Amino acid sequence: MSRIEAVALDPLPEVAAGDDLASLLLAAAGGDVGDGDVLVVAHKVVSKAEGAVVDLDSVEPGERALQLAADQGKDARHIQVVLDQSAEIMRAERGVLICRTHHGFVCANAGVDASNAGRAERLVTLPRDPDASARALRAVLPGRPAVVISDSFGRAWRHGQVDVAVGVAGLAPLEDWRGRHDAWGRELHATWIAIADQAAGAADLVRGKDSRVPAVRIRGLERFVTADDGPGAQALLRGRDEDLFT
Repeated sequence: MSRIEAVALDPLPEVAAGDDLASLLLAAAGGDVGDGDVLVVAHKVVSKAEGAVVDLDSVEPGERALQLAADQGKDARHIQVVLDQSAEIMRAERGVLICRTHHGFVCANAGVDASNAGRAERLVTLPRDPDASARALRAVLPGRPAVVISDSFGRAWRHGQVDVAVGVAGLAPLEDWRGRHDAWGRELHATWIAIADQAAGAADLVRGKDSRVPAVRIRGLERFVTADDGPGAQALLRGRDEDLFT
């Protein structure tokens, strides 16, 4: 019988730039994390440790930010931070900017968020290179568990958000069933399972958004844990030539 166990780690203190996040996570796990485990970490603590935060009083909005803010009823300084994090603004409507980030993620407001930022008038951005952040954490954690850095994304055509992987190290991000067969022998042509995204979503079920618990240890996914760091979350991104919607 297959079994997956997701356990939320202990809460962390408020994380600041330069903090040793790996040591904090290890302490929160009581040292009980290692080979074969998957450690799912909310991107905000990674961003804070790396200094990927912006205080709004330091932001001078440009002309485009001022226009978008007027159109969308938003703080122009916040809009400017979103623009800075975006390679492309794909749509601006109903107070939401749908952006393609410099990483290639398509998401609301380029992943810029004020919740759990640590103080008022502060925004948290995505890490500059979440795959590199995941690799760096994995390298210094005992037993080299797989590391998934997660963020909440909305879904087209469906209400609600789910956590997805924005950074991955040591976990096969996808399991390709194309060319294999189902239980009735029928060949599969499109089945490509987003393992890293499913791990991120499972982890979010056991930690509250108001709990100061940013990390979850998952066991039972050992068959997807790899010795090398692997291709990272970039493997999950659909290329522009394959994108039917944007």
